[in-house]
Amino acid sequence: MDEELRSLADRVRGEARSGPGGSAAYERLLATEDPDELAGVLTETQRPLWAREIAAFRLGCSGDRRAFETLVLLLNHRDPDRCVTAAYALARLGDPRTARAAAALATNALRTAYALTPVRLLTELRAPETVPALITTLRGLLAPANPHWRVALACVEGLGQLRDARARPVLEAALGHPRLGAAASAALSRLA
Repeated sequence: MDEELRSLADRVRGEARSGPGGSAAYERLLATEDPDELAGVLTETQRPLWAREIAAFRLGCSGDRRAFETLVLLLNHRDPDRCVTAAYALARLGDPRTARAAAALATNALRTAYALTPVRLLTELRAPETVPALITTLRGLLAPANPHWRVALACVEGLGQLRDARARPVLEAALGHPRLGAAASAALSRLA
């Protein structure tokens, strides 16, 4: 069992054991090598979220695209740990839809509070959608009193890593932001 799967298993163990038959189902999901059995968990009714998360994670990390929809739903979850686990699996899935889905989540102004992980995933993917999505998201977060400054900071850092000159105007606008100025300056120094 790799470290990421072990971390997921440790996190959901209590949740799994609290339901009837949960311990056996939990152990089975961690032990099975049958991708069809894991995929079945994603479509069966009455399956708890922890079971779907384990199945989607294992399928996603193995490159099985049947996990895509479940992983995107988990990427948009209110629990940050579930978002991080989904992002890890999505980055390994290799599905071309991943960047579009992450960009849609990152740029949705109604879901900004949950955009931190999609922003970080976009940076990791380095897809064509990444820079425009990060610019759009950051532009909407530049008000000094905006409560989502961590998402804005992730955008600034991501744009610095990507070194795309299209980000110059929005990074220059971020220079005056009290929590973003230093990161924006560093990002600007890295631009081509």
